[in-house]
Amino acid sequence: MKTAALEVEQILDAPVSSVWAALTNNDQLKKWYFDLAEFKPEIGFDFQFYGSKDDRRYLHLCKVTAVIPEKKIAYSWKYENHPGETEVSFELFEQEGKTRLKLSHTGIESFGTENPDLSRASFEQGWTYILGTSLKNFIENSSNQV
Repeated sequence: MKTAALEVEQILDAPVSSVWAALTNNDQLKKWYFDLAEFKPEIGFDFQFYGSKDDRRYLHLCKVTAVIPEKKIAYSWKYENHPGETEVSFELFEQEGKTRLKLSHTGIESFGTENPDLSRASFEQGWTYILGTSLKNFIENSSNQV
């Protein structure tokens, strides 16, 4: 059964160009997101990274699926040795000199219900922290930017 996308929105006190750079520049991604060996905002670009939850480590396998400069970037999101595949998209909207960032994560139900680390509630908690704390602190403290 397909469920609605998980959506998280955040208003960032920065222009769209700065938020876009934070989402697509690997040097900046490493400071607030995950430590990616390489990242390019190009359709078809494969990237991977490790993320941990408590004592479990997960290899994330991703491929860029959409790029509209300063408007949208999306990529597939799955895990090594786990069933399921999802898609994560970040959309940017200029709003009175600030940026409204909308994250959508679709297909979470494809991960099944056996692993609580891969549950909708876990992703909601994770994305809320990543956007509302990690990215917000990074983007609104201009000394962090490259």
